[in-house]
Amino acid sequence: MQELCSKRYSQREISQTLQVGLATVDRDISYLRDQANIKKFMDERLPEEYEKCLVGLTAITKEAWNTAANTEDKMEKIHASSLAKDCYSMKLDLLTNATVVDDAMRFVSSEESKEKQKLPRKDIEGDKEESNEPDYNATQLEEEQEEEIGEATEATTNQVF
Repeated sequence: MQELCSKRYSQREISQTLQVGLATVDRDISYLRDQANIKKFMDERLPEEYEKCLVGLTAITKEAWNTAANTEDKMEKIHASSLAKDCYSMKLDLLTNATVVDDAMRFVSSEESKEKQKLPRKDIEGDKEESNEPDYNATQLEEEQEEEIGEATEATTNQVF
């Protein structure tokens, strides 16, 4: 189902291709959307996949250098050296390109604040609890979040370098 969706098939086309009812396709697509939780992905899956990439690139680099050192064939030595260079370049990109991660973090943060704003509020005087938090309007809250994200970005950038 996901493959057909990614190929931009309509629900009707998916229904015909898989020979299932349109309601089944609609229900399955809704379920897949619910499972596509960006926060869970950012917290759990992305760090694991990132680490796998780094470990894999390290292993490939090591093998490329071993091949380059142990071969007599000049072309094979050149290819192995080129592969090692490409691996170093990919690792550098992974370690220094925080733009995608920053954008995803901003998205998650904005979605969380939208969800918080949707929560029902008790406006009855007797039900209000005292809070030590200052009252913010939406603009102040957004500015504060942007500052926090900016500080986190600077900290990430500084840690890399």
